[in-house]
Amino acid sequence: MRVVIAEDNVLLSSGLELLLGTKGCEVVAVATDAEAFLAAVDAHRPDVTIVDVRLPPGFRDEGIRAAIEARRRHPDLPVLVLSQYVEQAYATRLLAAAPRGVGYLLKDRVSRVDEFVDALTRVARGGTALDPEVVAQLLTRGDPVATLTPREREVLALMAEGHDNDTIAARLFVTGNAVHKHIGNIFTKLGLSPDDGGHRRVRAVLAYLEGRR
Repeated sequence: MRVVIAEDNVLLSSGLELLLGTKGCEVVAVATDAEAFLAAVDAHRPDVTIVDVRLPPGFRDEGIRAAIEARRRHPDLPVLVLSQYVEQAYATRLLAAAPRGVGYLLKDRVSRVDEFVDALTRVARGGTALDPEVVAQLLTRGDPVATLTPREREVLALMAEGHDNDTIAARLFVTGNAVHKHIGNIFTKLGLSPDDGGHRRVRAVLAYLEGRR
């Protein structure tokens, strides 16, 4: 798996490069600002990218904007965004712009090597990966999640983290049929019709991220 990293903290970017190298990944470029990141993506066409939310010169949302621009140029480009804090607006903005092959993790998650690599792999394969802390904060927002049962909330949280039905069943110690039923109930309560097809899982996550429906 070929990776481009956008991170201005040399210690963190070097650590990521070493960590990924031990897992069989190749870091083909490390950029310290948005412009260099976009140039590296254009040049290397990586399998997945890792982008810090805040990059020079303003240290505001340069990373998010660069990630969205990279996806505009390369629509199938997987992007995993790292943030120091839970910033709901940025998570929502990223998912709304690119609902497949995206992730949003807190930087502390990097130290949990297996979890981090698992999340990166899911994103590279076109899935999603939201940090559990991000999910926990978003689930406290009420509508539309207030209509869900506690078990349905657990299922939605695991969906938001990018897990498939089998993994959700194993995590919750229930059957696959039970998970399927819970997901059906979630779709119904969030007003997601069968016409949404395979995108309903993403739309379910976006529904509570955006505080609508």
